[in-house]
Amino acid sequence: MAERSHPGHPHAHAVEVGQHRGRLAVVLAVTVGVLVAELVGAALTGSLALLADAGHMLTDVAGLATALVAAHLATRPATSSRTWGFRRAEVLGAALQAAVLLVVGVLILVEGVRRLVAPPEVPSGLLLLFGVVGLVGNLVGLALLAGARGSNLNLRAAFLEVLADALGSVAVIVAAVVMATTGWWRADALASLLIGALIVPRTVALLRETVHVLMESTPRGLDLDRVRQRILGVPHVTDVHDLHATLVATGLPVLTAHVVVEESCFHDGHLASLLDELQGCLSDDFDVTHSTIQFEAAGHADHEHPTHA
Repeated sequence: MAERSHPGHPHAHAVEVGQHRGRLAVVLAVTVGVLVAELVGAALTGSLALLADAGHMLTDVAGLATALVAAHLATRPATSSRTWGFRRAEVLGAALQAAVLLVVGVLILVEGVRRLVAPPEVPSGLLLLFGVVGLVGNLVGLALLAGARGSNLNLRAAFLEVLADALGSVAVIVAAVVMATTGWWRADALASLLIGALIVPRTVALLRETVHVLMESTPRGLDLDRVRQRILGVPHVTDVHDLHATLVATGLPVLTAHVVVEESCFHDGHLASLLDELQGCLSDDFDVTHSTIQFEAAGHADHEHPTHA
């Protein structure tokens, strides 16, 4: 059995994840400030839209704190008991954020419908003020996270949370303007429903993606049928089985395969160059830089456990 990983790749990825901790810490501080302001505003105005946005901000605080902890854990080295270290902490953090947000989103939708039927009067001037405060804070957070959101699931989850908060603040501002100019109090309930509608679909998508990783499904975008055909196209390869691919963390797909080769390869010293060729094509053609390949003779399959396929 032979293994090859891109030189320094796991460590480099851990450093990349860890270097965003400063951004997360600043965004967390800004979000806490906005949360306090919106809670005060919701108490003073009785606005469901502002309370919904504050509830969303509360989950953001928890989510960003989780993201910060996960980013720290991702930099910890691997050990004999945790061979990948805490690399999967980013996925667990994103899953936790999505699950909590989903619950909050559903509660907001339920209360929004109730208030749509019996809308209370809301002081629009104060609502507008706190809506603007929330929007400014969210825009600061977006600016800090924009350049890092593609790095991993954890940062993507954090960016999406702050983005939804910004849209929620816009909804609060619009509702305040509508109520101030028309006296139509249902605008507050509609704004809260909009915030809930923004929260639920994106959290479902994020939760589905994290579950996909935790179930060790084939990484999205990696076609194992194409991988199999590519391996079979290499000279001296006669069969491929036990072909598996999973995603440990963002940017770290792992592939294993049992490759059956001609008997002569075990005697003429050809295996070393064949390994280089196979793992080179996996890296170059499929961006899989961490792969483990077991070379076998044709008769070896008769000695393997029935679960091998």
